[in-house]
Amino acid sequence: MMEKYVLGIDLGTSAVKVSCLDKLGRIIDQEIEDYPIYNPAEGFSEQNPNDWVHATLVAVKKIMSKLKDLAKIDGISFSGQMHSLVILDKNKQVIRPAILWNDGRTANEADYINKNFGKEIVEITGNKATAGFTLPKLLWLQENEPDNFAKIRYFMMPKDYVRYKMTGKINMDYSDATGTIILDIAKNRWSNKILNFFNIPKYCCPTLVNSTDFVGFPLKEVCEQTGLNTDAKIFAGGGDNAVAAIGSGILNSQNLLCSIGTSGVVLADEQNPHTPYEGTLQMEHHAVAHHFYSMGVTLAAGESLSWFRDAFFPEKSFTDLLLMAQNSDLGSNKLFFTPYISGERTPYSDSYIRGSFTGISKILTKNDFCRAVIEGITYSLRDLISIYEQNNKTIEKIVCIGGGAKSKFWLKLQADVFGKKIVSLKNEQGPGIGAAMIAAMGCQWFKNWESCINLFVRYNDIIVPDQHNSVLYNKYYSLYKKIYSSTAPLARAAAEL
Repeated sequence: MMEKYVLGIDLGTSAVKVSCLDKLGRIIDQEIEDYPIYNPAEGFSEQNPNDWVHATLVAVKKIMSKLKDLAKIDGISFSGQMHSLVILDKNKQVIRPAILWNDGRTANEADYINKNFGKEIVEITGNKATAGFTLPKLLWLQENEPDNFAKIRYFMMPKDYVRYKMTGKINMDYSDATGTIILDIAKNRWSNKILNFFNIPKYCCPTLVNSTDFVGFPLKEVCEQTGLNTDAKIFAGGGDNAVAAIGSGILNSQNLLCSIGTSGVVLADEQNPHTPYEGTLQMEHHAVAHHFYSMGVTLAAGESLSWFRDAFFPEKSFTDLLLMAQNSDLGSNKLFFTPYISGERTPYSDSYIRGSFTGISKILTKNDFCRAVIEGITYSLRDLISIYEQNNKTIEKIVCIGGGAKSKFWLKLQADVFGKKIVSLKNEQGPGIGAAMIAAMGCQWFKNWESCINLFVRYNDIIVPDQHNSVLYNKYYSLYKKIYSSTAPLARAAAEL
């Protein structure tokens, strides 16, 4: 009997990762294809949506060429970068490059939303407006590219566009829809009040679906190009953070997810959208029906380390930088780094703030600078965890994924800085595994999510914080927290020069 597999397509900011899994949750194959990011102006971040499609189909073709006739794909689903705006015209053609989640051009539009509709936006969507969300991007197009705005017939997220090109169907799941801050999170529908206030035509809003909903089968030309079987079922999928939460087992638990990718995310499962965070943390639909999650985002986590390497040690690998950091003492010889190189979202929501090194002296070495960057990223993640603690959230342990989970040194540093138990995944592909799990649930491989999680999600040993180190890090963190208020006025003044 022919084996049946599922594909999880993780559409990230810099690459697509396609994972092929069997019914026991084992990874059969994985392929990664890169694509470029374009920065046409200061603070702008864009991509060509068709680059995502090309890369995805190439990766799928590579997997299918190795499977040959030994197996078939039972189901396919997606994880995708959230908030990024893709717009199509009445002929379903891309109007302009996609404006990405980490694009900072919409600070004024976010301020306008909060000043003129701030209370209502939090009540309806569970979120305050920031430059990263989708609604400010639409308002920016209204003001700066009115001809392009007038052409919009559909807007969608990146994974929705790839799925459309694979199936011919346009829709959006609830987890991504909440990230637009146009969805009424309690009523599960597009908010007429928001659309009318900001003069956005409702016909632009895609049909809403659950993450495990069947969308369609692959188009004939997609099957011919990739080798996919024509009866592979394609399911909606979800935003990358929601799907990563599934792939990390964050459901009905007192665990937090800490993800270090381009950005840094701390996320918790929530039973309802009415929480005490009042927009300080984002509130989103989970990829699991009738569940929600809250999350805080620091915009430049892994991006800060990438910038540091490219600017100062282009010949070094990330492994080299982590080894250098280990040769510096705790506290980096009193050197602090703030990872605000792309502005910040949580807890400050400030598009003008910029990163800094504070405490430079002649005794410092390159190892101290390496460690300061890693500690600064981790302090910024602690800012997010602190919001949960201030709201009396019980935290049993923190599941770490992404770049920060690939290093035992960084995992231990996180445990010490957070003062919490840390665990990582044996399969370090949270969003990709989560997307495959959505496909498995859509194919009815499992009766419930708990059974799926128990089989697909596997953890490494727990890392316990060193109490002595945690006490020292508490002192350093208390100083780190003072840097933002000291540098924010300077950053805003510099932006006006």
